[in-house]
Amino acid sequence: MLECSMRVAIAYPPMKSGKGVALLTQNRQFQWFSRPTYIFPVVPATAATMIKEMGHEVLFLDGIAAELSEAEFDRRLKAFKPDYVVLETKTPVVKRHWRWINAFKRNSPAKTVLVGDHVTAMPEESMAECMVDFILTGGDWDFLLKNLVASAGDASKYESGIWYRDGGEVKTTGRFRLDHDLNSAPWIDRDLVHWELYAKKNGNFRRTPGTYIMSGRDCWHAKCTFCSWTTLYPTYRTRDAINVVDEIEMLVEKYGVKELMDDSGSLPVGRWLETFCNELIRRGLNRKVRIDCNMRFGRLTLDDYRLMRKAGFRLVLFGVESANQTTLDRFVKALKVEDVEKGCEWAHKAGLDVHLTFMFGHAWEGPEEIANTVKFARRLLASGWASTLQCTLTVPYPGTPLFKELFENDALHTLDWDEYDMRRAVTKTPLVSEAEIKRAVQEVYRGFLQPRALLHRLTSTRTLFDFGFYYRGIRSLVGHLLDFKA
Repeated sequence: MLECSMRVAIAYPPMKSGKGVALLTQNRQFQWFSRPTYIFPVVPATAATMIKEMGHEVLFLDGIAAELSEAEFDRRLKAFKPDYVVLETKTPVVKRHWRWINAFKRNSPAKTVLVGDHVTAMPEESMAECMVDFILTGGDWDFLLKNLVASAGDASKYESGIWYRDGGEVKTTGRFRLDHDLNSAPWIDRDLVHWELYAKKNGNFRRTPGTYIMSGRDCWHAKCTFCSWTTLYPTYRTRDAINVVDEIEMLVEKYGVKELMDDSGSLPVGRWLETFCNELIRRGLNRKVRIDCNMRFGRLTLDDYRLMRKAGFRLVLFGVESANQTTLDRFVKALKVEDVEKGCEWAHKAGLDVHLTFMFGHAWEGPEEIANTVKFARRLLASGWASTLQCTLTVPYPGTPLFKELFENDALHTLDWDEYDMRRAVTKTPLVSEAEIKRAVQEVYRGFLQPRALLHRLTSTRTLFDFGFYYRGIRSLVGHLLDFKA
């Protein structure tokens, strides 16, 4: 028995804004969406499960996904009487969270905890700007939260990576470590974290209900200079492939999950991927569930993609960012433009849907480079090699090499974190205007309406799931066009 049971809330306060719905939970690129989409937060959900398994009481309260009013959110949190309140934050909303914490602390004795890439990059800032009690840095903050709660206020027991207040002094246990065994983490208690809130309103799912898992943390490349998650996960680790298949089987049998997104920054490859795929096939799970994943170009062969398709994979997501080799090199993508075309062609030939992401508004790109990326993206849609894609504005998050480069060269319009939400270009682009950049994004999205692209969608539509998916896609397309109005 525990000597003292704690009450721990992992909470996402509602964020009412004329900009849209906050896409916050465990998202690499924060954005306000005109049309709601909710990403299942694997690490926060794992943290909640860990704390519950310790014997403590847990409230998982996502006011955004549950679409709660501020009054209802506050009522539920107050009724729970938490000892700890944990908030995941990102750069574009960190000021909102500072204000929320300051207001909350005036009326509650509970300890507050901030986690995420922004506070990992700049912990001193948040300790100075608000009355937060703890900051857990790095991506393994689920393990750190478990340690924090188990320590019961004894700072001598804190693991590396924790910032805290000792009287009027701010102290730290040093740089975080990523030496936790991912196989020791429990499978997520999906009921505890209200998985159904995220099961349908997600643009990637063709079949629902869907949910998320993570086979690795986070990307085996881990060098892209713009990626905020390299701040959290500078090293890569994986779970055992059979353990992941066991979890998938449970999700299919217990919850009736029809589609899974593996949210590792890059799915493990090589022998791990071969073992994983063959085990899915052996158990017949390839006939029961569809799997989506993040991947990098230049690593897999046509035979690899064919094995993935046989194993039940449906969608592979790739980050392209730009069709210009100079930009890819500056981002340390370790990628050639021709690798993109070859990879798309192979994945498509294997029967997989391909989703691509592009970024616009790079400080060094002019009209010609932007037009090149627009043309490239539209051509991949027209050829059918890309099924879907997403465009964003370049956001140099604190902690990334891109932010450091731009900051040191006076290439940022502002350091007001509220503006880092893709609604405006925060990077100075002397060769093009912000309006030109947003028009380019809209031109890419209109590529879905090209006759050849529409024909590919029609010829690949075979089931009611497909009709529903493409109907939702049309609504999302309209939403994206509104998101990037010039």
